[in-house]
Amino acid sequence: MADFVEKSNTKTAVRDLSIPIADISTFDAIVGSVLADNPFGCVDYIEGGVTYDGVTRNRESYTAKVNYEDDDGKRVGAVSARAPTVAAFGSVATEIMGDAALATAMGGDAVRDAEHDSYSCQLRCHDPSGEIYYVTFSRNAVRITSYQDDAIRTTVETWADGVPALG
Repeated sequence: MADFVEKSNTKTAVRDLSIPIADISTFDAIVGSVLADNPFGCVDYIEGGVTYDGVTRNRESYTAKVNYEDDDGKRVGAVSARAPTVAAFGSVATEIMGDAALATAMGGDAVRDAEHDSYSCQLRCHDPSGEIYYVTFSRNAVRITSYQDDAIRTTVETWADGVPALG
């Protein structure tokens, strides 16, 4: 029987944040700055005859949390809503908060639980060396995956050191 032979050795590095990113606006600004300013020095590339930007959103997900409390302030229910974009996240939270029929069905008043919202955005990055790697931002961590060259980790780490919310 044939054996599997290792062809590459990719790495993963994680920076756990000491304080979660404060809110969706801060999160979106961090991701937006990477897309706009390209601090990792990513380069455009062609794959299958299609030209891609050096850094692009690969996938993202945002979850809004809403609790329902009775007149005594006791939690009687909760709703989590997952949205595909930052814009949808805001709209979903607003709709849930304004849904009187849902509040009645839950038996309490809607109260945003923004502290427990979650955010995730994975960026696909193309290094000048030709390597494709991913940088995933969440509310509690930044993860670099599928890289081989330690210079990639150093570049991302140096950039993150200069972003106060990622300290």
